[in-house]
Amino acid sequence: MAMTVGSRQRDPEVMIDINTTPLIDVMLVLIIMLIITIPIQTHAVKLNMPAGTPPPPITPPQVITIDIDFDGTLIWNGETLSGRPELEARLRGAAASADQPELHLRPNKLVKYRSVAMVMASAQRLGLTKIGMVGQEQFIR
Repeated sequence: MAMTVGSRQRDPEVMIDINTTPLIDVMLVLIIMLIITIPIQTHAVKLNMPAGTPPPPITPPQVITIDIDFDGTLIWNGETLSGRPELEARLRGAAASADQPELHLRPNKLVKYRSVAMVMASAQRLGLTKIGMVGQEQFIR
């Protein structure tokens, strides 16, 4: 008992692939629904800021300028220092004052980074908090 399906002529082969278009449509709808229902994550830091304008400073801040020459020579407000111990003694005195002075570092563009980092590390370790770099225009080409 044999059974033949189709006519004797050659019929095109039956397509056995699944149609994935409806499946993809359903998955996209589910993804959109998931995105809509997820709560929005806020990464805000709540700060209690003071209202109004702060009063102007009573006295202008004292400024200490430390120039670092190309060979690592330290100059404190125009006066050449002998080395790191003298620098740290002066920084310790500046950090001990009630109203800390602003420390302006002005490195030469040819100085090694090690010398600049040493001054900044010493100032931070001894407790100075107002440190800034000045003279950046020399680095612009």
